[in-house]
Amino acid sequence: MRQPAYHLAMPVRTGSSVVFASPHSGRDYRDSFLEQSVLDGDLIRSSEDAFVDQLFACAPEYGCAFLHASAPRAFVDLNRNHTELDAAVIAGVTKSVCTPRVLSGLGVIPRVVSNSRAIYRGKLTLAEATTRLDQYWRPYHTRLQSLLSAAQVSFGQAILIDCHSMPREALDGTFRTGQKRPEIIIGDRFGASASRYIVDCIQDILTEAGFTVSRNMPFAGAYITQHYGRPSQRQHAVQFEIDRSLYMDEATLRPHAGFAQLCDQLDPVVAKLADLGRARDRLAAE
Repeated sequence: MRQPAYHLAMPVRTGSSVVFASPHSGRDYRDSFLEQSVLDGDLIRSSEDAFVDQLFACAPEYGCAFLHASAPRAFVDLNRNHTELDAAVIAGVTKSVCTPRVLSGLGVIPRVVSNSRAIYRGKLTLAEATTRLDQYWRPYHTRLQSLLSAAQVSFGQAILIDCHSMPREALDGTFRTGQKRPEIIIGDRFGASASRYIVDCIQDILTEAGFTVSRNMPFAGAYITQHYGRPSQRQHAVQFEIDRSLYMDEATLRPHAGFAQLCDQLDPVVAKLADLGRARDRLAAE
Protein backbone atom coordinates (compact mmCIF):
# COMPACT_ATOMS: atom_id res chain seq x y z
CA MET A 1 0.00 0.00 0.00
CA ARG A 2 1.46 3.34 -1.07
CA GLN A 3 2.13 5.94 1.60
CA PRO A 4 0.29 9.27 1.28
CA ALA A 5 2.02 11.92 -0.79
CA TYR A 6 2.01 14.32 2.18
CA HIS A 7 0.34 15.07 5.50
CA LEU A 8 -1.87 18.14 5.86
CA ALA A 9 -3.18 19.45 9.18
CA MET A 10 -5.86 22.08 8.73
CA PRO A 11 -7.35 24.34 11.39
CA VAL A 12 -11.02 24.12 12.24
CA ARG A 13 -11.24 27.60 10.74
CA THR A 14 -8.47 29.19 8.71
CA GLY A 15 -7.73 32.49 10.39
CA SER A 16 -4.36 33.56 9.03
CA SER A 17 -2.53 34.00 5.73
CA VAL A 18 0.46 32.12 7.16
CA VAL A 19 1.07 28.59 5.88
CA PHE A 20 3.61 26.36 7.63
CA ALA A 21 5.38 23.60 5.71
CA SER A 22 8.10 21.03 6.42
CA PRO A 23 9.47 19.34 3.28
CA HIS A 24 12.27 17.37 4.96
CA SER A 25 10.70 15.80 8.05
CA GLY A 26 9.17 12.82 6.25
CA ARG A 27 10.14 9.49 7.81
CA ASP A 28 8.07 6.86 6.00
CA TYR A 29 11.00 4.68 4.91
CA ARG A 30 9.63 1.93 2.71
CA ASP A 31 11.24 -1.51 2.88
CA SER A 32 11.81 -1.48 -0.88
CA PHE A 33 13.79 1.77 -0.54
CA LEU A 34 15.87 0.51 2.37
CA GLU A 35 16.70 -2.64 0.40
CA GLN A 36 18.15 -0.47 -2.39
CA SER A 37 20.47 1.34 0.01
CA VAL A 38 23.89 0.50 1.37
CA LEU A 39 23.10 2.53 4.50
CA ASP A 40 21.56 1.26 7.70
CA GLY A 41 18.34 2.61 9.15
CA ASP A 42 20.11 5.30 11.18
CA LEU A 43 22.62 6.59 8.64
CA ILE A 44 19.98 6.98 5.96
CA ARG A 45 18.14 9.37 8.29
CA SER A 46 21.09 11.72 8.70
CA SER A 47 19.74 14.26 6.17
CA GLU A 48 16.24 14.18 7.65
CA ASP A 49 14.87 17.22 9.48
CA ALA A 50 13.86 14.91 12.28
CA PHE A 51 10.88 15.97 14.44
CA VAL A 52 10.45 19.37 12.79
CA ASP A 53 6.86 18.39 12.00
CA GLN A 54 6.30 17.89 15.73
CA LEU A 55 7.91 21.22 16.65
CA PHE A 56 5.34 23.09 14.54
CA ALA A 57 2.39 20.77 15.12
CA CYS A 58 0.59 23.54 17.04
CA ALA A 59 0.11 25.65 13.88
CA PRO A 60 -3.53 24.58 13.21
CA GLU A 61 -4.47 25.62 16.76
CA TYR A 62 -3.73 29.20 15.69
CA GLY A 63 -5.63 29.09 12.41
CA CYS A 64 -2.78 28.06 10.10
CA ALA A 65 -2.46 25.16 7.68
CA PHE A 66 0.54 22.88 8.20
CA LEU A 67 1.79 20.77 5.28
CA HIS A 68 4.58 18.28 5.81
CA ALA A 69 6.21 15.53 3.81
CA SER A 70 5.58 11.84 4.20
CA ALA A 71 8.47 10.51 2.10
CA PRO A 72 11.97 11.10 3.50
CA ARG A 73 14.37 13.56 1.96
CA ALA A 74 16.76 10.73 1.01
CA PHE A 75 13.99 9.27 -1.18
CA VAL A 76 12.87 12.50 -2.89
CA ASP A 77 13.89 16.04 -1.98
CA LEU A 78 10.92 18.38 -2.10
CA ASN A 79 13.19 21.41 -1.73
CA ARG A 80 14.67 20.88 -5.19
CA ASN A 81 13.40 21.65 -8.66
CA HIS A 82 11.99 18.55 -10.36
CA THR A 83 14.50 19.17 -13.18
CA GLU A 84 17.50 18.68 -10.88
CA LEU A 85 18.06 15.07 -11.98
CA ASP A 86 21.47 13.56 -11.30
CA ALA A 87 22.87 11.41 -14.12
CA ALA A 88 25.34 9.92 -11.65
CA VAL A 89 22.50 8.10 -9.85
CA ILE A 90 19.70 7.94 -12.46
CA ALA A 91 20.30 5.89 -15.60
CA GLY A 92 18.88 7.39 -18.77
CA VAL A 93 19.10 11.05 -17.81
CA THR A 94 20.08 12.85 -21.00
CA LYS A 95 19.67 16.44 -19.86
CA SER A 96 21.19 16.73 -16.41
CA VAL A 97 20.84 20.16 -14.78
CA CYS A 98 24.32 20.83 -13.43
CA THR A 99 23.49 22.96 -10.41
CA PRO A 100 25.89 22.91 -7.45
CA ARG A 101 23.30 20.80 -5.59
CA VAL A 102 23.22 18.14 -8.30
CA LEU A 103 27.00 18.10 -8.58
CA SER A 104 27.28 17.48 -4.84
CA GLY A 105 24.80 14.60 -5.01
CA LEU A 106 21.88 16.52 -3.56
CA GLY A 107 19.50 16.71 -6.50
CA VAL A 108 15.78 16.01 -6.39
CA ILE A 109 16.59 12.28 -6.14
CA PRO A 110 19.61 12.49 -3.81
CA ARG A 111 22.70 10.39 -4.43
CA VAL A 112 24.12 10.97 -0.95
CA VAL A 113 23.05 11.85 2.57
CA SER A 114 25.03 14.06 4.96
CA ASN A 115 28.82 13.79 4.95
CA SER A 116 28.61 12.63 1.32
CA ARG A 117 27.66 9.06 2.21
CA ALA A 118 26.35 7.25 -0.88
CA ILE A 119 22.78 5.97 -0.63
CA TYR A 120 22.61 3.35 -3.40
CA ARG A 121 24.51 0.31 -4.59
CA GLY A 122 23.89 1.19 -8.22
CA LYS A 123 21.80 3.47 -10.39
CA LEU A 124 18.03 3.94 -10.41
CA THR A 125 16.03 3.81 -13.62
CA LEU A 126 14.62 7.02 -15.04
CA ALA A 127 11.16 5.43 -14.79
CA GLU A 128 11.57 4.96 -11.03
CA ALA A 129 12.77 8.54 -10.55
CA THR A 130 9.82 9.81 -12.59
CA THR A 131 7.41 7.75 -10.47
CA ARG A 132 8.76 9.34 -7.29
CA LEU A 133 8.24 12.80 -8.74
CA ASP A 134 4.72 11.96 -9.89
CA GLN A 135 3.68 10.32 -6.61
CA TYR A 136 5.32 12.67 -4.09
CA TRP A 137 6.98 15.80 -5.51
CA ARG A 138 4.15 17.04 -7.71
CA PRO A 139 1.29 16.40 -5.24
CA TYR A 140 3.19 18.19 -2.46
CA HIS A 141 3.87 21.26 -4.55
CA THR A 142 0.39 21.32 -6.05
CA ARG A 143 -1.10 21.31 -2.55
CA LEU A 144 1.36 23.92 -1.26
CA GLN A 145 0.51 26.35 -4.03
CA SER A 146 -3.22 25.75 -3.52
CA LEU A 147 -2.85 26.67 0.17
CA LEU A 148 -0.95 29.86 -0.70
CA SER A 149 -3.47 30.77 -3.39
CA ALA A 150 -6.34 30.28 -0.93
CA ALA A 151 -4.58 32.58 1.54
CA GLN A 152 -4.23 35.19 -1.19
CA VAL A 153 -7.96 35.05 -1.88
CA SER A 154 -8.95 35.25 1.80
CA PHE A 155 -6.35 37.70 3.13
CA GLY A 156 -4.90 39.52 0.15
CA GLN A 157 -1.47 37.99 0.72
CA ALA A 158 0.23 34.72 1.70
CA ILE A 159 3.21 34.03 3.96
CA LEU A 160 4.98 30.68 3.75
CA ILE A 161 7.12 29.59 6.70
CA ASP A 162 9.31 26.79 5.33
CA CYS A 163 10.54 24.83 8.36
CA HIS A 164 13.90 23.05 8.49
CA SER A 165 16.60 22.00 10.91
CA MET A 166 20.37 22.22 10.62
CA PRO A 167 23.19 20.13 12.09
CA ARG A 168 25.12 21.88 14.83
CA GLU A 169 28.30 21.43 12.81
CA ALA A 170 26.79 23.33 9.85
CA LEU A 171 27.77 26.60 11.52
CA ASP A 172 31.37 25.60 12.22
CA GLY A 173 33.68 28.16 10.63
CA THR A 174 30.87 30.57 9.82
CA PHE A 175 30.97 32.58 13.05
CA ARG A 176 33.95 33.96 14.92
CA THR A 177 35.27 32.29 18.05
CA GLY A 178 33.39 33.72 21.02
CA GLN A 179 30.57 35.00 18.83
CA LYS A 180 27.19 33.68 19.92
CA ARG A 181 25.98 31.16 17.40
CA PRO A 182 22.45 31.56 16.04
CA GLU A 183 19.83 29.08 17.15
CA ILE A 184 17.55 29.91 14.24
CA ILE A 185 18.56 31.22 10.82
CA ILE A 186 15.85 32.86 8.76
CA GLY A 187 16.34 32.93 5.01
CA ASP A 188 14.68 35.28 2.55
CA ARG A 189 17.22 34.94 -0.27
CA PHE A 190 18.68 38.30 0.75
CA GLY A 191 15.37 40.09 0.37
CA ALA A 192 14.20 38.40 -2.84
CA SER A 193 11.58 36.04 -1.38
CA ALA A 194 9.74 38.23 1.15
CA SER A 195 9.19 41.86 2.00
CA ARG A 196 11.62 43.40 4.43
CA TYR A 197 8.78 44.42 6.72
CA ILE A 198 7.58 40.84 7.10
CA VAL A 199 11.06 39.44 7.66
CA ASP A 200 11.85 42.16 10.21
CA CYS A 201 8.63 41.26 12.06
CA ILE A 202 9.52 37.56 12.01
CA GLN A 203 13.00 38.24 13.35
CA ASP A 204 11.58 40.44 16.11
CA ILE A 205 9.10 37.70 17.10
CA LEU A 206 11.87 35.12 17.36
CA THR A 207 14.22 37.44 19.24
CA GLU A 208 11.51 38.42 21.72
CA ALA A 209 10.93 34.71 22.35
CA GLY A 210 14.56 34.37 23.46
CA PHE A 211 16.16 32.93 20.32
CA THR A 212 19.49 34.04 18.90
CA VAL A 213 18.68 34.75 15.26
CA SER A 214 20.73 35.29 12.12
CA ARG A 215 19.54 36.14 8.63
CA ASN A 216 20.63 34.34 5.43
CA MET A 217 24.03 33.17 6.65
CA PRO A 218 24.82 30.44 5.85
CA PHE A 219 21.30 29.41 4.71
CA ALA A 220 19.39 31.89 2.55
CA GLY A 221 16.81 29.45 1.22
CA ALA A 222 16.71 26.94 -1.63
CA TYR A 223 14.16 25.96 -4.28
CA ILE A 224 11.02 26.50 -2.18
CA THR A 225 11.82 30.05 -1.10
CA GLN A 226 13.07 30.86 -4.58
CA HIS A 227 10.02 29.44 -6.32
CA TYR A 228 7.26 30.57 -3.94
CA GLY A 229 8.71 33.86 -2.79
CA ARG A 230 7.02 36.50 -4.95
CA PRO A 231 6.78 39.58 -2.74
CA SER A 232 5.72 41.81 -5.63
CA GLN A 233 2.64 39.58 -5.89
CA ARG A 234 2.18 39.57 -2.09
CA GLN A 235 3.27 35.95 -1.79
CA HIS A 236 6.15 35.74 0.69
CA ALA A 237 8.37 32.81 1.60
CA VAL A 238 10.75 32.64 4.57
CA GLN A 239 12.90 29.67 5.54
CA PHE A 240 13.56 28.67 9.15
CA GLU A 241 16.66 26.61 10.03
CA ILE A 242 16.65 25.45 13.66
CA ASP A 243 19.77 24.13 15.37
CA ARG A 244 19.08 20.42 15.93
CA SER A 245 21.20 20.30 19.06
CA LEU A 246 18.53 22.40 20.79
CA TYR A 247 16.12 19.48 20.84
CA MET A 248 17.74 16.21 19.78
CA ASP A 249 20.81 14.03 20.09
CA GLU A 250 22.21 14.12 16.58
CA ALA A 251 24.13 10.87 17.05
CA THR A 252 21.16 8.79 18.16
CA LEU A 253 18.45 10.76 16.31
CA ARG A 254 16.35 10.92 19.45
CA PRO A 255 14.79 13.94 21.16
CA HIS A 256 16.47 14.95 24.41
CA ALA A 257 15.21 16.92 27.41
CA GLY A 258 15.30 20.16 25.42
CA PHE A 259 12.58 19.00 23.03
CA ALA A 260 9.64 19.83 25.30
CA GLN A 261 11.25 23.15 26.26
CA LEU A 262 11.70 24.10 22.60
CA CYS A 263 8.08 23.20 21.81
CA ASP A 264 6.98 25.47 24.65
CA GLN A 265 9.24 28.25 23.38
CA LEU A 266 7.97 27.92 19.79
CA ASP A 267 4.29 27.85 20.71
CA PRO A 268 3.96 31.63 21.30
CA VAL A 269 6.16 32.22 18.24
CA VAL A 270 3.69 30.32 16.06
CA ALA A 271 0.81 32.24 17.67
CA LYS A 272 2.44 35.60 16.88
CA LEU A 273 3.31 34.53 13.35
CA ALA A 274 -0.34 33.63 12.86
CA ASP A 275 -1.28 37.07 14.17
CA LEU A 276 1.12 38.60 11.66
CA GLY A 277 -0.87 36.84 8.95
CA ARG A 278 -4.08 38.44 10.19
CA ALA A 279 -2.81 41.99 9.67
CA ARG A 280 -4.32 42.14 6.21
CA ASP A 281 -4.42 45.86 5.60
CA ARG A 282 -0.88 46.68 6.71
CA LEU A 283 0.74 43.71 4.96
CA ALA A 284 -1.21 44.10 1.75
CA ALA A 285 0.04 47.67 1.52
CA GLU A 286 3.71 46.68 1.85
